Amino acid sequence: MFEKLLRNEKIKKYPEDTELLEDVIIENKQAIEMAGIYSGVLSGTTEAVASVISNNLNIVMKLLTTMTIVLSIPTMVSSFYGMNVRGLPFADCPNGFWIVIVIAVIISLLVAIIFSKKDLF
Repeated sequence: MFEKLLRNEKIKKYPEDTELLEDVIIENKQAIEMAGIYSGVLSGTTEAVASVISNNLNIVMKLLTTMTIVLSIPTMVSSFYGMNVRGLPFADCPNGFWIVIVIAVIISLLVAIIFSKKDLF
């Protein structure tokens, strides 16, 4: 629009207005260029923040996955002993319930130790 005004015959009659309009055109082009530069900087910053958030999410998901695996072991052991089948170990023992609980806790602790040595916690 400014360049179209510059081509107008009425502006050409007044040299001061022509110079002023040329200055406005130059300033406008510089402002557009600066807006593009700042847009690129903002885009890069947004991508960096998104990358940090994604990395933190991956760490949390890894922790939650390992905790789920460790906590699922007692559930599996208990579900095996909850089935109505004959011939289960410790079925006739009066402390069989506690023995099964201790076995499940020991297995969970062993898996937790293995995971912690592999830096999964």
